[in-house]
Amino acid sequence: MWGQVGLGVLVFVLSALAAGGPGVLERAAGGALGARLEQVQRDAPGVTHRVRFGPEDERGAESSLGADLRRVSTAVENAAPATLRGDLVRDSTRIALPGVRTRDGTTLSLVYASDAPPRSAYTAGRPPAARGRVVEISVSTRTRDALKLRLGQELRLGPGALENVDAPARVVGFYAADGERRLWREQPLLARTGRDARDGAARYAGALLAPRGVEVLQSQAEADLTVVWGMRLDLGDDASRFVGDQGQRDFERLMLRYPDSVRGATCDLGMVSGGMPCAFGAHPAAESETATELPDALEEFQRQWRQGSVVISFALASVTAVGLAAVVVGALLSVRRRLDVHRLQRARGASALGMALGRAVETAPAVALGFGSGCAVASVLPGASSAYGRGLLVAVGAWLVLPLLTWWAVRDRALLRGKGAGGGRRVVAEAGVVAVAVAGVLALRARGTTGGSEGDPLLAAVPVLLGLATVVVLVRLYPLPVRLVARRAARGRGAVALVALSRAAKEAPARALALLVLVVTLAGAVFGGLVTETLTEGRRDAAAWRVGADASFLGAGRDPDTAGRLARARGVRQTVAVRQLRVDPASGTDGGRYGIASLVGVDGTKLRSAAGSSAAARALRDAGLGKGKGKGSGRDIRVLADAADAGDLLTITVHGKERRLRVVGTLPEAVRRDPALGPVRAATEARDHLLLADNQDLKAFGASEFEESALLLYGPQLDVRELRSVVPRTAPGATTGELRIRAEEQAEADDDGLIAALTAAHTACTALAVLLALLALVLELLLSAPARGDAAARLRTLGLGGRATAGLHLLQLLPLVLTAVAGGVVLGLTLPGLLGPALDLREFTGGPTAPALRTDPLFTAALAAGTVALVAVAVGVETWLGRRRGLGAVLRLGRNDD
Repeated sequence: MWGQVGLGVLVFVLSALAAGGPGVLERAAGGALGARLEQVQRDAPGVTHRVRFGPEDERGAESSLGADLRRVSTAVENAAPATLRGDLVRDSTRIALPGVRTRDGTTLSLVYASDAPPRSAYTAGRPPAARGRVVEISVSTRTRDALKLRLGQELRLGPGALENVDAPARVVGFYAADGERRLWREQPLLARTGRDARDGAARYAGALLAPRGVEVLQSQAEADLTVVWGMRLDLGDDASRFVGDQGQRDFERLMLRYPDSVRGATCDLGMVSGGMPCAFGAHPAAESETATELPDALEEFQRQWRQGSVVISFALASVTAVGLAAVVVGALLSVRRRLDVHRLQRARGASALGMALGRAVETAPAVALGFGSGCAVASVLPGASSAYGRGLLVAVGAWLVLPLLTWWAVRDRALLRGKGAGGGRRVVAEAGVVAVAVAGVLALRARGTTGGSEGDPLLAAVPVLLGLATVVVLVRLYPLPVRLVARRAARGRGAVALVALSRAAKEAPARALALLVLVVTLAGAVFGGLVTETLTEGRRDAAAWRVGADASFLGAGRDPDTAGRLARARGVRQTVAVRQLRVDPASGTDGGRYGIASLVGVDGTKLRSAAGSSAAARALRDAGLGKGKGKGSGRDIRVLADAADAGDLLTITVHGKERRLRVVGTLPEAVRRDPALGPVRAATEARDHLLLADNQDLKAFGASEFEESALLLYGPQLDVRELRSVVPRTAPGATTGELRIRAEEQAEADDDGLIAALTAAHTACTALAVLLALLALVLELLLSAPARGDAAARLRTLGLGGRATAGLHLLQLLPLVLTAVAGGVVLGLTLPGLLGPALDLREFTGGPTAPALRTDPLFTAALAAGTVALVAVAVGVETWLGRRRGLGAVLRLGRNDD
């Protein structure tokens, strides 16, 4: 009765896991994808449409810019693909004007924004309106206080970046720039002023204006302006439909057709003038340009999810293997308890096949009930679909275990063969298991993965095969040291250690199933913990590589004014310039090709002062670079090379001019991983070679000749708000420089939904595997309890005490537990290396190299200690039960022990 209940429970768990697992994982992938897209769009819209339009054409039909914006904005929103309608919504419509100047020298950035604060957010006055030739503006309360503005005050707007401007402006309202409105993040000057680092005075501010004000200033400046529609994609619960290769292709097709639809909705051919092919109301306009980072983000997520599926697949395979092992142990226990009855039935003429079929009929109701309950649970789990076929396959497999073991135990050969028979077949079987495991690992390393946790049977089989192979090796090896310890124990006075260790060594093959359960459980838990810990820390390290310092400004060479303002910002203590140029050097002696290389220049002295641990700074100092001209010709640029000898000459051609590079030393390998080079090396890290020089030796190159340039900002207490007021976050397609702040990058890395999904899946699978392993271990102890009870009873007749009996049980199981802990931990730690290319953790983190594997010592020690404690508790319970039983219940005259 209890055996059928236990079998039904196991079938319920395994079928629910097999049937509902894929759907749950699909939904988890969708949730992780939704979180990733939300993170990508946290600072700027995921899709932007830009239309450049000229000043109003007096020959055009009478219309207002505000009405045209509303009309075209609706058309842009309706142009979204039908399958994304409702998910892809317009977030904002904005026109940002180049800065103008007021008479007191303040640079004012004027913005029209459809997502501006409503009237209820105004503490005084009202939003700007379209009235006459006076430009109405509103500013934040912080700007009001900093510039000492008052309601109704008139300002004179003069030329700045927007030329030929001379217009009156009136302050009509003050709004409270509170909360986390996206407009403040993308246009920080609208919320607070920027200060001049030299005197601390407020010199930069932002203001909101109405479309009419845009027209007034545009007509005066006769400048082209750009309207930007920001679209945000919120897939919600439907994100899982874009997970997988087919989903990615569907999404890319939608994003490919989308710009054409918007172009048709925004390009009015009714009036063509000003050299522009379209019209925007009464304004000549260019065709719309669409920019988005969403397809790239989805592609990156797909690569990472395929690798994450490896981890999840191992976790699911471990749980399934442990559950099936528990089914096997339970079946063995059932067969052992009824073996005498079965032998008697066989002696009376019953067939082995008939007895096996009888056991199958007996357990069929429990299996059917367990499978039905598992499918019912799978159907209500939060998942896109349920794999009932897999659940049925697992249930049938669990159902057939008991009949097969019954037939195996009562067949003629089993009843007639001697105890020593079958040794040769066992050796062959063990060798076959090891060979298959090795072949599976080699095949997986050779071809990689083909479908993650949902569609790669080899990937699901490898952890079980490795566990079996590990158990085969351990069963053959661990009795040897146990026997040596037993021999040393024989020299002592007590017999407990000798008897316990001798029996432990002798019974090692019989404990293979318990060993398999513990090894697979521990290996899966350690492997999952290793991967999640590595990914968590690896993404933080990759964030530091992307930034290079406490903060960095990419594009400093193209925008030196902004770089200068950042260098003077509050909290910035030191700055370092780093630049990169792509070159194709040739040998200066024989003309042989050196290979595509990155020539990177850095301010070595400043870098050494700002980051003393920098490998690049140390390499430049040791080579004597950055200290004036060397002994070579003044025309030569001194470099450190990773694949050339000191003294070699290389020639490069940049913009038609030939220059010579003199190699003065070998580049240390650690320089490639120096975070200071990360901002300029992130896009070119796959290049073959690296050449490092000091910026003093690269003065012959102009700023425009470098592909990438960055200004590294160092300071323990950077004023992030002031930095953002200088360089706001930019939407896709923007041409301004990019400001990266390490604290923000690492916060995004810590908040990654994919890592959270992997961690949750690993934790759930580990907890379930531990519970199943506990059940399997209890059944295994019950299976082997009679043998240990007989030995303890015989010793008790010789005067063995209660404590010594507990010690006997503990010592008899201790080698098994210690072997399982050692084997499981070692297998879990070596799995990433065994998988090789099949598990590329660099897909998750980026950075110059794959992340260093990081273990969680506390988690691993807790697993090992928990396993030992579990066995200790089992020993205590078994000892207590043994005391309650009389010796006559254990030792019976004429008993034939196997």
